[in-house]
Amino acid sequence: MPTSTDCSAEDDRRKVEKAVIRIERIYEPPTKGDGYRVLVDRLWPRGVKKEAAKLDEWMKEIGPSNALRTWFGHKPERWAEFQKRYRTELKGKKNLLAQLRAAEKKQGTLTLLYGAKDEEHNQAVVLRGVLKGKD
Repeated sequence: MPTSTDCSAEDDRRKVEKAVIRIERIYEPPTKGDGYRVLVDRLWPRGVKKEAAKLDEWMKEIGPSNALRTWFGHKPERWAEFQKRYRTELKGKKNLLAQLRAAEKKQGTLTLLYGAKDEEHNQAVVLRGVLKGKD
């Protein structure tokens, strides 16, 4: 017969297996399935009111450095190099990555929010890959 400790460990394992990391533009309205909503931009997105964003956290320190952000300029031809440089920056932010992983585990869903127009070439894409251990 399982003990309450066994059940708790099993529940934690199931949460991790079901955990999801989503990425979404902050300009899209929040949904019930968003879970823990974190803005991962260093700068606040234009035209978004803080109360309307319905954020759980603004983790601006996890965003690319100002120098990297400016260099990249969302130019697709710089995407491969941007990913490499940003992953290097993220290696120095282990505590912030751990906070995001903990939120994902606790909430079951973590939504990384960004302001860029380009849905394929932005820091949230790279960050999700790092959090999932694919990069």
